[in-house]
Amino acid sequence: MADQLSPEEKFNLITRNLQEVLGEEKLKQVLQERELKVYWGTATTGKPHVAYFVPMSKIADFLRAGCEVTILFADLHAYLDNMKAPWELLELRVKYYEQVIKAMLESIGVPLEKLRFIKGTDYQLSREYTLDVYRLSSMVTEHDAKKAGAEVVKQVEHPLLSGLLYPGLQALDEEYLKVDAQFGGVDQRKIFTLAEKYLPSLGYAKRAHLMNPMVPGLTGTKMSSSEEDSKIDLLDSKEDVKKKLKKAFCEPGNIQNNGVLSFVKHVLFPLRGEFGIKRDPKWGGDKVYTGFEEVEKDFAEELIHPGDLKASVEVALNQLLDPIRKKFQSPELRKLTNSAYPDPSKTKAGKGAKTAGGGGGGEDDELVPSRLDIRVGKIISVEKHPDADSLFLEKIDVGEPEPRTVVSGLVAYVSQEELQDRTVLVLCNLKPQKMRGIESQAMLLCASVEGEPRRVEPLDPPEGSSPGERVFVEGYESGKADERLNPKKKVWEKLQVDLKISDECVAQWKDRKLLTKLGQITCKTLKGGNIS
Repeated sequence: MADQLSPEEKFNLITRNLQEVLGEEKLKQVLQERELKVYWGTATTGKPHVAYFVPMSKIADFLRAGCEVTILFADLHAYLDNMKAPWELLELRVKYYEQVIKAMLESIGVPLEKLRFIKGTDYQLSREYTLDVYRLSSMVTEHDAKKAGAEVVKQVEHPLLSGLLYPGLQALDEEYLKVDAQFGGVDQRKIFTLAEKYLPSLGYAKRAHLMNPMVPGLTGTKMSSSEEDSKIDLLDSKEDVKKKLKKAFCEPGNIQNNGVLSFVKHVLFPLRGEFGIKRDPKWGGDKVYTGFEEVEKDFAEELIHPGDLKASVEVALNQLLDPIRKKFQSPELRKLTNSAYPDPSKTKAGKGAKTAGGGGGGEDDELVPSRLDIRVGKIISVEKHPDADSLFLEKIDVGEPEPRTVVSGLVAYVSQEELQDRTVLVLCNLKPQKMRGIESQAMLLCASVEGEPRRVEPLDPPEGSSPGERVFVEGYESGKADERLNPKKKVWEKLQVDLKISDECVAQWKDRKLLTKLGQITCKTLKGGNIS
């Protein structure tokens, strides 16, 4: 495609949807002579989220315009910015970023062979670069360095010297990556102007700068990795996407600070050239828009309902996320994700915790769901309790030499025949408890909804699950269960209050799915129910 474009058409493609361009004439001059060399850098700190599709869609534009594009994984910057990425995690986070950014680009159809990927520490620790850092630090004032990083570097009461170095290193990257232009968000404008001011003082050329607008997050403010409610993670489930979009700020007729509309403008239209709204015929029926201005106009005039806009964006967004989710289902990438972003509560709990009752968890451990020994079980026999008509007596295979005896109160809700040979979920590390003279050695986990009548259903593991397979909460795969939960500490009771059934009938703990190696735990009908 680039071979068929004139320099003017390439310039228009390169600059479309940008908020600001510094050095337009330089860009036009280069395009008259050769293809443009541009780089985009990302500090490898928090997990990338869906707002990263905004720069990805521009990178797709650059490639269509024939640009030579470099993507910099700025690991050293991640450390310098108030140590947002600990030194020992830098390498793992670079690997995570590389895998997830490549998955994003593949998801939108960008050919990776046209891109150059580079890690900051591959050249930023060299003798030449280090000398240039010292040369630059002898020219840049503390005031200029602080001002340049004000919107990018984390601002704290007692700033570290590292945060003042950050803008200068980003300026030097333009020379060491041998590019004509740097691309970034408009929040980096002050770093870009610092580069334009000081690079010529080192004898280096002034580069052009391409700036994307800052896309509002779901709360109407900047989408940020550190603000959970403002973002949708690239690996969020469809249920999580629906839930977060449902809560997103999208006031009828309000086109200001509307993160849902901004996503349509800066991601969906550049990638697809159109956007479809699905709605009931009585509200106008389905409609396909070929220009964002018409979408914005109809929303401002309340011809598009926020619910219809969110539902249509949800469909389009999940189409982008599905290939990424699929790629990250591999054991290698799941392990990489957990290693690059370890759960802080598990890390804290793992240091010198006292053991309780000889178990894997200790009295000082954090309340994390990995302490629960939940397994897939198969009911091999079920009969009425000899001394209580309201109780069932079940023998359940949980992957041990002998089945466990479980006493449950399911008589009023499920028939004996329905339970026989059924695959279920069993909590195996509660203290055994006598129920009408018979010791119950585990708990059969069920979903329930209060009301008249109360409804109860056993939870369902994925089809093909085998007795003894461990059930874990998403993000807590590697934690070790307590050998036995201390009843005095009420570990189960405190964790159980956050066990719920989603609107899609998926079992969750604090909005994270319960899983086995084969997939998610579900129930048949009890949406919004509790788990006990």
